[in-house]
Amino acid sequence: MKNISKEWRDALTHLRVHFSFLLLPVYLFALSQASEIDVFNAVTSFIILHFLIYPSSNLFNSYYDKDEGSVGGLKNPPPANEKMLSLANWMDLTALILSFFISSAFAILAAIYILFSRLYSYEYIRLKKFPFLGFLVIFVFQGGFTFMLCKFGIVSYFDSHHLYNNHHELGYLTFAALATSFQIGAVYPLTQIYQHKSDLNDGVVTLSYKLGYLGTFLFSAIMFGFANWFYYLHFKEISLESFYLIIAAQLPVMLYFIIWFLRVLKNRRNADYRHTMLMNILAATCLNIIFLYLVIS
Repeated sequence: MKNISKEWRDALTHLRVHFSFLLLPVYLFALSQASEIDVFNAVTSFIILHFLIYPSSNLFNSYYDKDEGSVGGLKNPPPANEKMLSLANWMDLTALILSFFISSAFAILAAIYILFSRLYSYEYIRLKKFPFLGFLVIFVFQGGFTFMLCKFGIVSYFDSHHLYNNHHELGYLTFAALATSFQIGAVYPLTQIYQHKSDLNDGVVTLSYKLGYLGTFLFSAIMFGFANWFYYLHFKEISLESFYLIIAAQLPVMLYFIIWFLRVLKNRRNADYRHTMLMNILAATCLNIIFLYLVIS
């Protein structure tokens, strides 16, 4: 009985619910750009994403990775066990049932997200073991796809007829979605930079490993540049002030990025878990603050 209790506690630890904070900027950005908000839908979609789908994805990924070293949000993860898979299945099922209370479109998009998050880690497919394909899955599904998922989950209506008969709105959403994807694309390789050896031992060749330490920083800087270019295209006709605020909010992130890069140039050991998590937390905090401000204003 004691072992069973410990397995459930370990499974709950692997949820890494606090890690959802790092993905919160996508939701807040979508919320800040919504012309109208359905409060019930917005709250429900927030709960579904941040307390069910994201943690379940962490759980499913940890179950198949069986990490022994540090992973995002857990410096010393407990061993994987069967309870993790069972809990992930129940959480995803609950998320899909709740999604239909918002709309069938939201439920379909949520199901697609869950499917690809599982294909990313599932041992017989394991998209994450392919450096460019794995990156593309994260780039699309944690970025622009999630932005659109949030859009469907925030407004009271959102149908294809309305979208495709309003070309201005289509372009407006496209730039926002691309900005989100490139923002994710800038951070994601940096989350792999300290795991090269452990990933290789697990049969996973990451994009960061392919790029090398310095190449990872260069690639992330390019992605970051594209993200801000698409933020500009998104905001240039509606609120350049908002664009400038986003740039200003990211100045601490840029400064930390440069300092970390210079440290890695001196000593590759600085490409470690601590620096990675500080980068993630700082980036998420700065974006969460500015997007929350845009929501309120």
